[in-house]
Order: sequence, then structure tokens, then C-alpha cells
Amino acid sequence: MDEDPAPYPVRLQIDYPEARDRLTTAFRLVLAIPILVIVSLLTGPWGKPEENGENSITVIGLIAIATALMILFRQRYPRWWFDFQCEMARFTARVTAYMALMTDRYPSTVEHQGVHLEIDYPDVQGDLTRWLPLVKWLLALPHILLLVPLSLAALACIVMAWFAILFTGRYPRSLFDFVVGVSRWSLRVGGYALLLVTDRYPPFSLA
Repeated sequence: MDEDPAPYPVRLQIDYPEARDRLTTAFRLVLAIPILVIVSLLTGPWGKPEENGENSITVIGLIAIATALMILFRQRYPRWWFDFQCEMARFTARVTAYMALMTDRYPSTVEHQGVHLEIDYPDVQGDLTRWLPLVKWLLALPHILLLVPLSLAALACIVMAWFAILFTGRYPRSLFDFVVGVSRWSLRVGGYALLLVTDRYPPFSLA
């Protein structure tokens, strides 16, 4: 009998809340403004906007480029770079879950709360091919093309869930699972193409 394959190095699970707070759900966009300001300060672009209106590179983008170069030339992934990106991904996931109405708990900058994002630290010399970071963004394009309509569908689910919570106090489980699945898929692609923690191609799956 074949053994089960190893779990993907990027895993997301969000606790399903049985009862929801109608009041905080109704004013979620207003309540989220302070934490969204913090996220924008941490992940916003460096430098002045270009003349054509495009923003300069973000902090996360700079670290991704530096990590790719370090893997390419030194076959190393500094642990503190990984830890920073990992905690940033977890914090952003908590904010995203709050904005997507999947939790009523205000996003913490420290505690994991009910959003469980696990990212495995890679064995660079054993698990990562040194030249692959140069083309991962290209290899990830099929996923990105699929994630665009899936993200739009997830947004529609969030809007429907907003009304459902206001009237029933519950987040329909099917909508919840779909939104979590899209977030999980997106994070796996991010772990592959941006965080560069694995060479395993992300599965085309919400599970």
C-alpha cells in the first residue's frame, strides 16, 4: 500500500466559528481601518511612485529578490529572513481572515488566534534547486490565472456571507470552506514563487 504523500510545506487552517457577532460584522470595513494602516506600512512600497503611476518595489519584494539571489549564489536561506516572512504571512493571513468575516477576533500582531498558517523552513541544499527561483514566477502563471476568477468568486462569497451573518448570525459553512480554500491555494503559490520555501509545484486544489 502506498504511503500518503508528505503534506505541502505551506498549510492553512482557519477555525470555523459557530456563532458570529452581527454588530462587528456590519461595521467590519470601518473597524479594520487601523489594522489595514499597519499592514500598508509594513508591506507598502519603498521609494516614490514612478512617473507612469506604478509603485516602487515593496519590502516583501525586496526580500524575495534577495532570497532568490542568496539561494542562487550561496545555496543559503538565512533563518531570520524566513522567520520575518513567515510571521508577516501569518499576520497578513489573520488580517485577511478578519476582512473576509471568517473570524470576529481582531487581528493580533503576536498571537496566532484561530488562523493556523504553517510554513516549513527549507533544507536549501537538499530541497531547493539553486537556479529555480529565477523561473518560479513564470511557472506559477497557470495558478495565478486560475486564482484571479477564484478570488472574484471568493469575494462574492464574502458578500453573501455578510448578509447571511446579519440575518442568521452564522457564516454558511460551504461559503466559509470555499473562501478558506482559495486563501490556502494562494498561500501555497506564494510559498512556492515568493517565499521560495519549496520546489514542490503547488497542487491545483482548494483542499
